[in-house]
Amino acid sequence: MGQQLIKAILADAECQLVAAVTHRQSSSLGKDVGSLIGMADVGLTVTHDLTAAATAADVLVDFSLPQALADNLTVARQSGTPIVVCTTGLNEQQNQDLQLAAEQTAVLYAANTSLGVNLLRELVRTASKALGAKADIEILEAHHTAKRDAPSGTALALGVAAAEGRNQVFSDVAEYQRNYNDQPHQPGSIGFATLRAGDIVGEHTVFLVLGGERLELTHRVADRKTFAEGALNAAIWLKGQKAGFYSMNHVLGLDA
Repeated sequence: MGQQLIKAILADAECQLVAAVTHRQSSSLGKDVGSLIGMADVGLTVTHDLTAAATAADVLVDFSLPQALADNLTVARQSGTPIVVCTTGLNEQQNQDLQLAAEQTAVLYAANTSLGVNLLRELVRTASKALGAKADIEILEAHHTAKRDAPSGTALALGVAAAEGRNQVFSDVAEYQRNYNDQPHQPGSIGFATLRAGDIVGEHTVFLVLGGERLELTHRVADRKTFAEGALNAAIWLKGQKAGFYSMNHVLGLDA
């Protein structure tokens, strides 16, 4: 995703890439960012100095792993630099860290930066509200074999939207163990199923099933540049925003 983001920034006339940051053990350290994406050198090398990057940048974009989040948010808070966080698989403490950082700088969290997925969340919320508790809701997601968290952050976000639609507490109705589960199906539960295969970029389907009919809401991504372009749109929007916690709904004007 870092390479995709570099490509998106270099191709966008509104933006300038001022730093590319990775971890201290990365084989990319010291390399020109142009060489990483198969282009001519652009005169900017990969570094591990996030503090210097935050000083130079108007907005930080974080596609790293959850274990790097605390340090990244600390730098964003101390520098006051807005940050777009696209890391998934966060635990409760890390979600709280996002909220704390938002007290000092602008923080936009997006488990999925695709514009289509964020529209899908609103469609799921609307459909769930309209169909109510009579509908069974199941969520199927598929990704490449290197993805570490399951269910995906996007699948969980869709589950939250479904629960909100019918005024449920998500943690009370989420069901992750449909396989080898001796317990009978609980009406009103929201189930998750996960596929990990090949190089699937990302697919999500929400099933809303009534007695004699079902509604399937599906989103598929064919190219990772979709996420990079969405993150860049978020960064452009976040520049100049006051301290606070934001989402892709704000970028899309759906926050009302």
